Order: sequence, then structure tokens, then C-alpha cells
Amino acid sequence: MKHERLHRPDGPSIHVIGGVMVDLIMGPVTPWPRPGTETFVDHSELRAGGPAGNTGLALKALGVPHHIVCNVGNDMFGAWLVETFGEVAHGWPKVGTPTALSVGVEHPGGERSFLTTAGNLAVQTPESMLAMLPEQATAGDIALLTGSFLYLDLIASFDAMLAAISARGFAVALDTGWPSHGWTDAIKAHTTACLAHCDHVLLNEIESLSLSGEKTVEAAAGWLANHAKPGAIVVIKRGGEGAAAWRDGIVTRVPAPAVQVIDTTGAGDTFNAGYLGALLDGASLEEALRAGVAVASAAIASSPRRYVSLDVALS
Repeated sequence: MKHERLHRPDGPSIHVIGGVMVDLIMGPVTPWPRPGTETFVDHSELRAGGPAGNTGLALKALGVPHHIVCNVGNDMFGAWLVETFGEVAHGWPKVGTPTALSVGVEHPGGERSFLTTAGNLAVQTPESMLAMLPEQATAGDIALLTGSFLYLDLIASFDAMLAAISARGFAVALDTGWPSHGWTDAIKAHTTACLAHCDHVLLNEIESLSLSGEKTVEAAAGWLANHAKPGAIVVIKRGGEGAAAWRDGIVTRVPAPAVQVIDTTGAGDTFNAGYLGALLDGASLEEALRAGVAVASAAIASSPRRYVSLDVALS
């Protein structure tokens, strides 16, 4: 059934809160190089990235109204990112540090290891993030906090920040990413507190199991739902198995198509763009899951990155 798009020029938007940075992808490399040696690789790609950057680029390609809440370094990479994102980058603060850079080293099979500098992320503040958001949300606005663990000094502040965002009338979505120091008791406690403000929880399978301490995806989803807002949607992204969502005890599952995996970097971020973009259009939960899976599947199967339109994803 054809989905009727509901966007209006003065309608709701997705406000993506998180890091925009530079990604340098290189590889493949096997085995890991010994110290003091030089290794030639088949390809490299320098591109705009970071969790918010990946989501924002996908939303732009999908034609979904959005804003990105971030800062950039006062260097050539910061200027390049502002130029790359265009109008969306209007008002991004420039801070007196280098722009964050992540080097992704590709291994055979498509997996990657990342070496990341904190750069401009290290001087971000919750006050600055809140100042870039409207004091009052437009009906239907969604605020997505993504890659929150990149902000090592702010993790304890996100509970209060999400509470403030929710109080402004935004539907709150959360994609934590993977904590660099692992799922410590403190990280679990801070993340659990954040869940109480969430209308959408967007984690992958291993994140959901690690945070909840449960042994199965179904049990993890139940645990997440019990700690989120009443009526919240818990989405667990399962890679090649697609995605599943739980709302009020009812599960909706969408399989993923078989694709040749070329580039998995930011797959979850592009899923978020398709899923939230479809919801902003008035799609049903099943349609939104299907859109997220379709957008992510097209992205990981292409280089340079390609996106399907929402109309195609929802058809």
C-alpha cells in the first residue's frame, strides 16, 4: 500500500543531538600491523561522519526536515564539515580545539576497528546543546540523542538534559552507541536513568543485552521497556536479521534483505534516519521499521554511500 507523506513546510522536524566528525576509512588490513612497519591498503575514504553526522546525511538524502545539534573545531576540518552540511550547519559553534577525527581500519569480512580523537566533542556542554534546541517543540518534533558515549565527561549529565528536552515537548529517542570503557556499573546506572525520558529506545542487539544483563533479546526488550516511558517503543537492531520493536508487550519484526555488505560504518545511524523519518511522515510502526531496514541495507551495500528514498522504502 502506498504511504502518503505528511511533511509540511512548517511541520515537525528531527533534531539530531550528537557528534559530527571526520571519518577516515582505510583497509582492509590483516593481520594487525606490527609496530614500526608500513602497510599498504587497497582503498581509503575521507568523509563526514560521527553518529549525528551519519544520521544527518541520511536524513538529508531522504528529504526529511532535520537539524543537527553539535559543534565543530576551528580548523580546516571544521570548515569542511560546515560546507558539507550546508544550511543545516548554520549556527554550529566553532570551538578552539581540533575537530574530532576517527580512523576506521577495515578488517576482512567488513568489521572495523576505530581510533578516535575527542577533539571538539571534549568541550561540548549540555547547556550548549539545549541552547541550540527550540524552547518549545513543534507538535511531532523528535529529539534524538545519538552516540552519547562519545561525550565521556557528559554521560552523567544526560539524564537531566533529556528530562529538559522532554519537558519542552519533544519525543525523545536514544541511541547510546558502545561505551569505550565497557558497560561498567556506573555506565549502566546513568543509561538506565536516561531511559525514563525515552519515547524511542534504539539499540543494537549486543548493546541491549549488555545494558540489561539479560540473556535473550526478548528479555532485554522487556527490561528496556520497563525502564523507559510508559508506552515507549523499544527497537533492537539485529544486523542481517533485520529489526524488531516492542510496544505495550506487542512485538513487530521486519527481516533484512540479503545484500553484499561493503561498508557497515554508521549502519545503525542510517537505520535511525529511516525509522524516525518514516514516523515523522506518519508511518505505522511496521512501516517505520521497514524503512529503517531498507535505508540501512542500501547504505551498507554501497560505496560511495547510497540511500533509498522513503517513498521506495515504504512502498
